[in-house]
Amino acid sequence: MGIRFSVLSSGSTGNATLVNNGETTLMIDAGFSAKRIDELMQERGMTGQQLDGILITHEHSDHIKGLGAVARKYQLPVYANEKTWMAMEKAVGALADEQRCVLGTGEVRDFGSLRVESFAISHDAAEPVGYNFYDGKEKLSVCTDLGYASDKVKESIGDADVLVLEANHDIEMLRMGRYPWNIKRRILGDLGHLSNEATGELMSEILNGRLKRVYLAHLSREHNILDLAKMSVRGAMEDRGCFYKDSEFKLCETYYDRPTAWDVLNER
Repeated sequence: MGIRFSVLSSGSTGNATLVNNGETTLMIDAGFSAKRIDELMQERGMTGQQLDGILITHEHSDHIKGLGAVARKYQLPVYANEKTWMAMEKAVGALADEQRCVLGTGEVRDFGSLRVESFAISHDAAEPVGYNFYDGKEKLSVCTDLGYASDKVKESIGDADVLVLEANHDIEMLRMGRYPWNIKRRILGDLGHLSNEATGELMSEILNGRLKRVYLAHLSREHNILDLAKMSVRGAMEDRGCFYKDSEFKLCETYYDRPTAWDVLNER
């Protein structure tokens, strides 16, 4: 079957993604109530009983809001690095020892035939990570909540077939918005979030003949618009001489209130 995935919902109010390869189903983050996560999964024809575990990128509430409740309800193992576990201990609540699994940053672990690799990213959290998923020659990369893309990040995601990548804000919308300056400075900084323009610049550096689709994720509801994000990312790529046809590569959407359709990596 190979890898398929659905971004159940993505944005500043919550994040969760399903990855499945026919043998294993993992959830990345659980940033909604348990009830809402069940609803989102049902929209994709899945239930919590089908999950094999939950991977956590970092401890911010929009990524772990429903984690404890979902893990307890379905008796699921939760995977995170040690610093993230320490940072989210109180928010997650009581879990059995066998549910508390450490997956170190940079570690590779096999979940049946689905291989998972974490990699370090830059964000104002204890030890935030992105994830790569492998099944045979297929590779999916999920990378949101990063202030900038280091050379290591570029190396980690550079050979993906499909990429879920942050395009959080339009810089001018953020600067003109109602947030206090200290919050704006945090978002714009190296430990904050990628702007549309920064995402386009990153894409121009890593786009190759292998990458088929990029899903623009974690869009701010206050400081971004989906059509603007796609236009700005494409414009930033073209400004750097990176031209492409839609038949060769696609910018795809994610939503704050509903799941994306299942994307099967081995389909163009």
